Amino acid sequence: MLVAALLAALIAAILPGPVFAGTDDDQPRSDHWGVIPRTTVGSPVAELRNGPFGSYNVTGTAARPPYGRGSLGIEAVGTAPRVTPSPIERVDFGNEVDFVGKSLLGLRRIGFHVFQTSRNVRYGGPRNMPNIRFEIDPNLNATNDYATLVWLPGASPVRNAWSPFLDATRTGGWYLTGNAGAVTRCTAAAPCTFSALKAAFTFRNARPTVYTVAVSKVRDAMWVGAVDGLRLNDWVYDFERDGVKVRRVR
Repeated sequence: MLVAALLAALIAAILPGPVFAGTDDDQPRSDHWGVIPRTTVGSPVAELRNGPFGSYNVTGTAARPPYGRGSLGIEAVGTAPRVTPSPIERVDFGNEVDFVGKSLLGLRRIGFHVFQTSRNVRYGGPRNMPNIRFEIDPNLNATNDYATLVWLPGASPVRNAWSPFLDATRTGGWYLTGNAGAVTRCTAAAPCTFSALKAAFTFRNARPTVYTVAVSKVRDAMWVGAVDGLRLNDWVYDFERDGVKVRRVR
């Protein structure tokens, strides 16, 4: 019995292990997703919607969301060209309930699909993209109990269409805010790879835990597009107009 209890505790500690609230046609879903008010700045839009169904000249699988019919639409006005004064906004669409206390180092597969437009690239360059953001307890020392971990994707391989899966464990860079960034040397000025980020914690015998998970657009350049199929380990969060559905994948 003791061995079984220890095994159950170990499984519960591995991210994500979501909590489901209700079902729809036997499709599990979580009711704990939405705009995070305390970290959203200005008046951006993050709304569950249908589509987008490609641009007018796009056909095939890239012309529709990768899961279902919907996605998370984002309209974040950062530094907008030819707009005076230039507004600075940030939006976090996330979950403050289901992942609290989960092990950050238990993450092994992360990423999403994005609908990127040519205009977004004009606004901020090819890496003007939405982010994945974790509020965490880095557990690096007794006085440092909060940091934000942000994934900066690389450029989408396609524009005006849905991208393939963008793997955050292999592409782009990661940084930590505050003292945690300085200690791990994963900063906004010098982002780390995902493997280097995890190694920085394990080298210091730190066991970071999660507070929240969000799809975000940080305060940089204007961005209007959509995200779908947020993946955390063996779970895909399918953004649909009527809610966030949870799919088990391998």
